[in-house]
Amino acid sequence: MASNVEVECDGNRGGDLMSDSEPVVQSAVSEAEQERRKLRRLQVMISMVMSVISQDPKLTIEEASELAAGAKTAALAMFPDKELAYDILYKPRLQRLMNERFRLQ
Repeated sequence: MASNVEVECDGNRGGDLMSDSEPVVQSAVSEAEQERRKLRRLQVMISMVMSVISQDPKLTIEEASELAAGAKTAALAMFPDKELAYDILYKPRLQRLMNERFRLQ
C-alpha cells in the first residue's frame, strides 16, 4: 500500500540552517587539517634530523647540537605553547641519539 503524504517544509529554514553551519564545520575541519599537517611536518623534520645525526660520518658534535637546537626552535615556532611536550617527546630521543653517536656520558 502506497500512501501519498505531503510534508510542508519551509525551504529557507532548512537551507539557512545548513548554510549557516557549513562554514563553521568547514572551518573546524580546516583547522584540524592544518594542525594534522603541522604535526606531520614536525614528525618528518625530527626524523630527518635524527637520520642526519645518526648517519653523517663527518658530522661533528657541535653541528649535531646545532641541528638539535634548530629542530627545537622550529618545533616551538610551529607549536609555541608546547615546549613541555617537546621536552617530553623529542628531547630525550635526540639526547639518547647524541649519546650513542658520540659516546657521551
